[in-house]
Amino acid sequence: MDQSLFHLINGQWTSPLLDLFMAALSDSKIWEPLFVAVGVSALFFGGFRGRAFVICLALSLLITNELIDVLKSAVDRPRPKQVENVRMVELQRTHPPFLTLFKKPTIRFSDSSDRNQSGPSFPSGHMATNTIIAVFCTLFYRRRGWLYWFITAAVGYSRIYLGSHWPSDVIATFFLSVGESLLLIALFESIWRIVGRKWMPQLFARHPSLVGHSNGRARPLGAPQPPI
Repeated sequence: MDQSLFHLINGQWTSPLLDLFMAALSDSKIWEPLFVAVGVSALFFGGFRGRAFVICLALSLLITNELIDVLKSAVDRPRPKQVENVRMVELQRTHPPFLTLFKKPTIRFSDSSDRNQSGPSFPSGHMATNTIIAVFCTLFYRRRGWLYWFITAAVGYSRIYLGSHWPSDVIATFFLSVGESLLLIALFESIWRIVGRKWMPQLFARHPSLVGHSNGRARPLGAPQPPI
């Protein structure tokens, strides 16, 4: 089932428009300036929630990168392009990177030269990163934040489309990353309740929860938290 679905997505459900779109989605260099700009804007203009979002997300991504390296080495599952001849889409190199969106990508099939160019297949770093971003966007920004799930789903699909991961890699990474995100935000909430109450009582009174939507008015430290 895993291989059959992979070959449908990678080899049959393709088109020139999807080639460019999927390859662009997976190229982090194209989107790095946008993410940096959004992060900086949230830090300076997003208030307490924006700063909490950026700091918690950045810490989570750092932890995730380390965890991914450990799991990749432990599982050591080969990528599709390392064991089969799969269809690959390669963007043209441009400077700045976003100009590649206006260039026709190159299509080729993997060969022996691709077997040692990438690390193991599971878990998918792209899927883990975007799933964590989606969870944090949803928790911190509710109605607007959940829209990032569409990007996460598209990125996950692109990793299969481009021959980099098996469908099971993407699905398993999704559930793993959701669980990790919830554990991390619970940890950050616990730390904030301890540190905030002790060292920043006035700020804590206004924002007793990192992901709670406070109206900004102070409340007594012993008062119950209003429903979210």
